[in-house]
Amino acid sequence: MESTTVRKRSFQFTERSKEGLTFLIILICLFLFLISAYTKIEDHERFSRGLAKVQLIGPHAALISWMVPIAEIGVSLLLIIPKTHRWGLYGFTSFMIVFTVYILSMLLWEEKLPCHCNLIIEKLSWTAHLWFNVGFIVLALCAIWLMKKQHS
Repeated sequence: MESTTVRKRSFQFTERSKEGLTFLIILICLFLFLISAYTKIEDHERFSRGLAKVQLIGPHAALISWMVPIAEIGVSLLLIIPKTHRWGLYGFTSFMIVFTVYILSMLLWEEKLPCHCNLIIEKLSWTAHLWFNVGFIVLALCAIWLMKKQHS
């Protein structure tokens, strides 16, 4: 009696689809940070005033209000250059984690929640903003994972 083994093939991305999906995620992250940096610089006074209202970072608002958009531009440059995509994604993920921790701390300890965000994000509640950030962290981690899979 002969037995037949049936192997289920799990869904697998082709190398080309991994590269395409990774590139799409990089573009989305790049767009988010460039738009965010632009609006923080374009309406710098509003951004700085919003930071100044936060008890923990208020005394450092002037410095932070310039360091955040400069860092976002720096990460964006890493995301633009193909050889530094991975570093850009690490930087993006790190900053998004920091921003998410900031939002969590605001929700937990600040009584008055000043909003100094931009574009669509400004219309979100603080909790929705938290989930928005988590979604982008997951996206960036997926891109990092896909990049590792491309080279293995």
